[in-house]
Amino acid sequence: MKKTAILIFILFFSISVSAQVTHKRILKLMGSRFDITIIAKDSLVANAYIDTAVAEITRIEKLISSWDSSSQTSNINRNAGIKAVKVDKELFDLIERSIAISKLTDGAFDISYASMDKIWKFDGSMKKMPEDSDIKASVEKVDYNNVILNASDKSVFLKHKGMKIGFGAIGKGYAADKAKALLIKKGAVSGIINASGDMNTWGRQTNGEEWKVAITNPLNKSKAFAILPITNGSVVTSGNYEKHVMFDGKRYSHIIDPRTGYPSTGIISVTVFAPKAELADALATSVFVMGKDVGLNRINQLPNIECIIIDDDGNIFTSHNIKINSDD
Repeated sequence: MKKTAILIFILFFSISVSAQVTHKRILKLMGSRFDITIIAKDSLVANAYIDTAVAEITRIEKLISSWDSSSQTSNINRNAGIKAVKVDKELFDLIERSIAISKLTDGAFDISYASMDKIWKFDGSMKKMPEDSDIKASVEKVDYNNVILNASDKSVFLKHKGMKIGFGAIGKGYAADKAKALLIKKGAVSGIINASGDMNTWGRQTNGEEWKVAITNPLNKSKAFAILPITNGSVVTSGNYEKHVMFDGKRYSHIIDPRTGYPSTGIISVTVFAPKAELADALATSVFVMGKDVGLNRINQLPNIECIIIDDDGNIFTSHNIKINSDD
């Protein structure tokens, strides 16, 4: 279910107005590229804000990382099928919201996807389709219904040995949300946190205009087909154009359906607009798995959520309220 975010970039002007400056730093956090942009009265203040964001993102990584053996998430996974593990309210609430998204998407999103056996390889080494029996077996331990939450003591129990949870499809969005909220609390009036395509913005550019997001079609990367404003919201683009395999003329993406073990097909790019990056992150992955028709139908039922889908042939589909102004 892991996704790669591509095909999106932010447009902004660095015009200095009212002595404000735009300051940007590029870092590697949570194993991914983060671009943090802050508008402030000078670079010293902007850097202090960026340091605050980095510290918050690092804190969250230590909480949710399944690679860090000392994290609470790793402790949950170690005790799968053995006992419930008490965790911080923050992690408990994140898991609870993740399960709610799983129900919303009929399991297309599932944090227990980490239990999946990795039988698909997208590095060019796989020369034939895995056997159906192996694909079916690969997801036997994946089922969000077997993540048992106890609200009274904030404990988490994975019912079966070998089960695991992971936040690869929601963690960066959550970290961007938390860093943004902390910066706003500390007085940062405007900025962008771009977590490898999980984009979170607030405030406006130095010239007073809204931040704008340019979206490209992966089949024609030289031109943006849409430039859309985004104010105090999030946009996530998930793409699989480069990471895929072809068997018998059919293209299989690296985004795996956690319900079946088969890769998603038919879509090469999904962009989701939402108030929070956490939700946009999860929904972008889910739409890939659900497919164009079911995905758009589900998005159209959700308030304040919009979506743009590009299929394998480069055709563009949008949810009801998206208004595209092409960049001619």
